[in-house]
Amino acid sequence: MNLLIREATEDDLPAVLALYAQPAMDNGKVLTLDEAKSLLAQFRQYPSYRLWVACEAAPDASSVAESGGEVVGTYALLVMHNLAHQGTPSAIVEDVVVSSHLQGQGIGQHMMQHAQEQARVAGCYKLVLSSNQKRERAHAFYESLGFQRHGFSFVIGI
Repeated sequence: MNLLIREATEDDLPAVLALYAQPAMDNGKVLTLDEAKSLLAQFRQYPSYRLWVACEAAPDASSVAESGGEVVGTYALLVMHNLAHQGTPSAIVEDVVVSSHLQGQGIGQHMMQHAQEQARVAGCYKLVLSSNQKRERAHAFYESLGFQRHGFSFVIGI
């Protein structure tokens, strides 16, 4: 499959919400399109917070405009500026999802390589993500890409 990873637009939101609605992600409980548009606008107010989509591109597509392909995966990337670590930024990947019928075909791998490159270009000293303890397949996937389990993740409901 020929993939093109690009920054998401408002036009991509229905496809992104459909990916989030999958049982392994949010199980049908997703934002309305208007709510998603509002949040995407808020993303753009952050200097370094982006929603990315992986699109199936025609083999001869040389640009985003020519790709015309279906959105088959998505992830969000936040580059945080730090006062610690001598001001070196770090990056956080969130909301990684691939269309369930296309999992295992390298889409997630390409998206994580893209995230790593974005973090490298931004001068980050690390790229982190968290994953629910129940998602053992996802953990094996991330470890296969070189991610290492590190520390503990804590959460509190608000």
